[in-house]
Amino acid sequence: MSQQDSYSVVLVTTASQDEAVAIAQSLIQAGLAACVSITPIQSIYVWEGETHQDNEWQLMIKTHLACFQYLEATVQKIHSYDVPEIIALPILAGSQPYLDWMAAQVERSPRQRPAQ
Repeated sequence: MSQQDSYSVVLVTTASQDEAVAIAQSLIQAGLAACVSITPIQSIYVWEGETHQDNEWQLMIKTHLACFQYLEATVQKIHSYDVPEIIALPILAGSQPYLDWMAAQVERSPRQRPAQ
């Protein structure tokens, strides 16, 4: 597996901007993400048999795949949804200087630390 295959963008949606910022700050402070971009979106989905159309906030979390289980646990602790979206999309190619910067930011990640 190449270095580029080890990185991903994790998508998480939240009900509010405040919740999105709280999750992003927690991930950055824990060294689980190099960068989190937050944008407003509109989601249409079915939940408990009903179609919903809601304004949400999308987090695009740039991280190393080795951080995923810790990242997921952190999001689960903070998130208000019963079943939050937490999905990782692999980065298949990227600017090497940017990937190097990502690596430097998440090298503090708790890969050796047991899940909390």
